[in-house]
Amino acid sequence: MFDGTPPAPELTGAIARANDVLVSIPPDANGDPVLSACGEAFRQARELRAIVYLSTIGVYGDQGGGWVDEQTPPQPSSARSRERLAAERAWQDFGSQRGIAVTILRLAGIYGPGRNALVQIASGKARRVVKRGQIFNRIHVADIAQAIDAGFVRTASGIFNLGDDEPTPASDPLLFAAQLMGREPPPEIPFAEAAPSMSPMALSFWQDCRRVHNDKLKRELGIKLRYPTYRDGLRALFEEK
Repeated sequence: MFDGTPPAPELTGAIARANDVLVSIPPDANGDPVLSACGEAFRQARELRAIVYLSTIGVYGDQGGGWVDEQTPPQPSSARSRERLAAERAWQDFGSQRGIAVTILRLAGIYGPGRNALVQIASGKARRVVKRGQIFNRIHVADIAQAIDAGFVRTASGIFNLGDDEPTPASDPLLFAAQLMGREPPPEIPFAEAAPSMSPMALSFWQDCRRVHNDKLKRELGIKLRYPTYRDGLRALFEEK
């Protein structure tokens, strides 16, 4: 487990032999911990040809519910998203210096086995928070996996939005999950009532509103989403039980 300190010999040895590197560790106020601790090892890695970095659509900030694509100038509104944007740029700079491909995948809200609206409903702890005009994109872990694979196979340099085809209010997946399970959905809770009990990270998701285009992902990485909407993803998860 990488702890952000100077890497153990096993890690530097693995980097030295690596062709492809997936970076999924979040940055902090001091920058990207992987690049900070392992930068020299990466610079010396002769076999390295491609890096995939997992970022977030949060770097776009609040767009008032408008559509964004990879040409939209980022305007991160939280410290967490500003750190992500700085990490993206640091990895892109590294790739330019080394002459290797760096794929930046900007992820929407992640769901999949063990982390989805069905699990929330089953636990009895689901909260159907409602904020007028608020819209979210989501992405299933299986589609994240195929995008990572495509980034490596195509040695694709650039930024790609990784979200589904249908941004919707946060409550919609809970309503659909309850329907699939034959249960009553949880009652609506106004955002103003729910906000005081939310964590800073949860609040950061609710402070921005945007719809995310994924056309570039499909066009340049050849991705066909397995779960283009939350309904496809939740139905598949329900049927797997």
